[in-house]
Amino acid sequence: MSGDLNQSFRGGGRSVEFLDEVNAASLVMLADTAIVPREAARRIARAIAELRARDRAAAPRSTADYLDYEPRLLEIGGPEASRLHTGRSRQDLASTLARMNLRDGLLREIDALRAARVALASCAGEHEHTIVPTYTHGVQAQPTTFAHYLLAVCSMLGRSSERLREAWRRVNACPLGTGALATSSFPLDRERLAALLGFEGLVENAYDANQLASVDCAMEVACALQIVAVQASQFAQDMHAPYAHPKPWLLLRTGELTGVSSIMPQKRNPAAIEQLRAQSSLLLADLQSVALLAHNTRTGMFDYRMYDPVPSARPLAVIDLVRRVVEGLVIDPQRALAEVREDYSTTTEIADALLARAEVPFRTGHHYASRLTDHGRSRGLRLHEIEYADAQRLYREQTGEPLPLDEEQFREVISPEYMVHGRRGRGGPQVAEVRRMRELEERSIASDRDWLATARARLADAAREREAAFAALANA
Repeated sequence: MSGDLNQSFRGGGRSVEFLDEVNAASLVMLADTAIVPREAARRIARAIAELRARDRAAAPRSTADYLDYEPRLLEIGGPEASRLHTGRSRQDLASTLARMNLRDGLLREIDALRAARVALASCAGEHEHTIVPTYTHGVQAQPTTFAHYLLAVCSMLGRSSERLREAWRRVNACPLGTGALATSSFPLDRERLAALLGFEGLVENAYDANQLASVDCAMEVACALQIVAVQASQFAQDMHAPYAHPKPWLLLRTGELTGVSSIMPQKRNPAAIEQLRAQSSLLLADLQSVALLAHNTRTGMFDYRMYDPVPSARPLAVIDLVRRVVEGLVIDPQRALAEVREDYSTTTEIADALLARAEVPFRTGHHYASRLTDHGRSRGLRLHEIEYADAQRLYREQTGEPLPLDEEQFREVISPEYMVHGRRGRGGPQVAEVRRMRELEERSIASDRDWLATARARLADAAREREAAFAALANA
């Protein structure tokens, strides 16, 4: 099939740039192994360098398809320049360019997640004492601190970073030199090709390298990013929920993150949060195409041979929007606490206190707390507005015994501050645990930063070695 018709080979990302890198590495290897005589390799290197210079002076190439590249190279270097493609196929070229685009995207995506997590951890440091409502089944459940929630989101995104780093290990294996699917009769040095391109190893089996591994390594990245899309949408929904209240405890900073209604001047719409939810859904849809293109096809078909099989533009936009939303949050701690006090989310502590202080069976305490809730709500009272005498009476009616909490103890255990900051379990919202977990997240973020630096340095070292070898060949 011709290059014009086989659109899957056109790809995107940095494919044109990466094709230049692959060509340089291929020629250096062919010269080093004497598959192409050094004098011929020198002439081909000069032709490649001249074509590079022409391309950089003109409009950028729109395709990385070798069927479009080679005729232009032959115009400069003559038929001899076709020896650059010795032992190669568009099959292993496509697989290699795809992996180079995938790993380039992984570096950017992991870095974007790192930046979002920095914002989350920083914001958490400002809200260790900010008590906020949380919800299950869409109903206010128990209070916690905003720091506790933010660190949960930070940890969630940290797992996505781990998944992408694990994917990197399998993506950063080189398929170049395998030809179409069974190598060639030329003794290509695949290890040299991998080193010159910054790969950390080989996809060993030549059939696997192009026909099978090209599918699952792209799917692995896509699946990891689908999780990111769901995580971002969950965060967006949580941030959107408080906006339904007439006096929200959470808002976005006025400006580029919010929008004003075209007819209702009082409205401040959470545009960035809505965009985060919508873009997450679109990202999820985009990523499904990776599996759908490969699904139900025989190996060797062109359907899944995209040079840029998992484009990173939308994932990066979604992750960056998470960061911008976090940095744009405006929290009203007093309003958040007031919303907690509006409901009965601290009644769990009554049952716990009865068990801890008077050995009242938990279920007995649970039934009492539930009955107290019904009593207060039926009278339009908040929990702290219920008279202590009524609390005593309800307990005696249920158990036939006096309430084993005096009024001071009763008032203490129903307060949000006591419930939140009196937690003792590992991973809870108490300040000491929040600080411990924040330190763990910061270590994890630093680990990602160091990993990124190492991965980028390895690619930079490979690029320097490749370009130096190519320049030496061209200038010999």
